[in-house]
Amino acid sequence: MIRMLASVTNPEEAEIAVRAGADLIDLKNPKDGALGALPAGTIRACLAAVAGRRPVSATIGDLPMKPDGVATAVAGTATTGVDIVKIGIGAGGDPHACIAAAAKARGTAALVGVILADMTSPTPDLVDAMADAGFIGVMLDTGLKDGRTLRDHLSAAALADFIGLARDAGLWAGLAGSLRLADIAPLATLGPSILGFRGALCRGGARGDVIDPDRVAGVVRSVTASGRAPACTAM
Repeated sequence: MIRMLASVTNPEEAEIAVRAGADLIDLKNPKDGALGALPAGTIRACLAAVAGRRPVSATIGDLPMKPDGVATAVAGTATTGVDIVKIGIGAGGDPHACIAAAAKARGTAALVGVILADMTSPTPDLVDAMADAGFIGVMLDTGLKDGRTLRDHLSAAALADFIGLARDAGLWAGLAGSLRLADIAPLATLGPSILGFRGALCRGGARGDVIDPDRVAGVVRSVTASGRAPACTAM
């Protein structure tokens, strides 16, 4: 069954997402890149607002693939108490060393890798490296927020191959990347574990705006109609 991830920026948005029935509350700063990080204090305030009603993830920022920097960011994010730390896995640098460094720095947090599909291919070696390092999942997202969605960058066949690759490695497979209501039904047929949203939840559809309760509820309804799991308190 598919779970719905809602990316939020503050405690008020987190509360809206929980009340609307999102399964996973994802903390990020959309004004600072695809995987922009929030300050530790804001993360802790969001955790207090969610109060254990949903799993909470947080991104470490759009960082270069340098192991020391990734390890420091993972450790700092993990100490806030989030359930999941999300790490962008990109081209250049040493992504394999970064995956290993993240695994050593995660503390008690689970790890999810995020591959930006418009910049990096989700190759088997990267997915297998995440699985070997103890990651629980891998997501596809888009780095450039230029109006194009994940489906503009990858065909349905390529997305299905990614989902199969992740599942074969024992990871859950998430899809995100400027997804709209119209993307939910066709993506749901591919069988992802998670569909992630930000812009579709916001007033006017702009990811930098505040999320709107009616828009969140609309996405929840659409994912539910496409085979969504009941709202959960654990992954």
